[in-house]
Amino acid sequence: MKAVRYRPSGRGPFRAEQIRPGDPYELSDGHAIVCEPSGRRHGRKHLVGGAVLATDPAVEEVGVEVGHVLDPWTLRAPDVSVGGVSDETGFAHKAPALAVEYVEADADERDLARKIAQLLAAGSELVWVVRLGGERRVEVHRSGVPVAVARAGQSVAAPGVLRNPVPVEALYERDAAHAFMLQNLLERAGFAGIDGVRADGQLSQARATLHRVCARRVLQLDAAQIARIDGCADLATLDRWIDAALTAIRADEIFGS
Repeated sequence: MKAVRYRPSGRGPFRAEQIRPGDPYELSDGHAIVCEPSGRRHGRKHLVGGAVLATDPAVEEVGVEVGHVLDPWTLRAPDVSVGGVSDETGFAHKAPALAVEYVEADADERDLARKIAQLLAAGSELVWVVRLGGERRVEVHRSGVPVAVARAGQSVAAPGVLRNPVPVEALYERDAAHAFMLQNLLERAGFAGIDGVRADGQLSQARATLHRVCARRVLQLDAAQIARIDGCADLATLDRWIDAALTAIRADEIFGS
């Protein structure tokens, strides 16, 4: 979120239908707010945050700086939106489930508070405010609940929106983000993290070894036995079968009773 001049109270003259994608404005209750280009730090950080959230196994829709029409006079564009961002042209016409704002030290706090309130009132379940000035911290806003704060070394969760709590560092640092994204991507592919990949590799190697031993010793495996080997997900069992195959006379001796 960029520093803006706070607009007066009361409804302004503009409507969301007057703004087009690419116009440099948000609307707050009919008042236009100029959205200036991001600074280097702000732009880098919210790209990191967007990538982290996009890889969560439960997430299908993520956008960066997407305009959300919250009512006829209000158009808001969070730095990152999770949910409510279909792959279509034009603005979104529902609030994101999770909105993330990266906030510099010189931001207009009154407009930030109003933006959070508008998003929550329009249906956002959570708004995360990632502070770029001073101590690293993420403020978690929910309707009717006191603001929670997560700091370095902690994680921030979005139950019902994200599957995995996000380490605070992953919203700031590229290396931390990459490590967390790898974990998420492996889960999306069906692995239980990097340890799951290692375990799957060990199982694949053990199965291949058993097939190779049987071939070398001319132990003829039938279709059921091949399926049993290929379907085995217990490394100790495969190791036992390999040992048995080294001395077996017939293939059925490998599996024992």
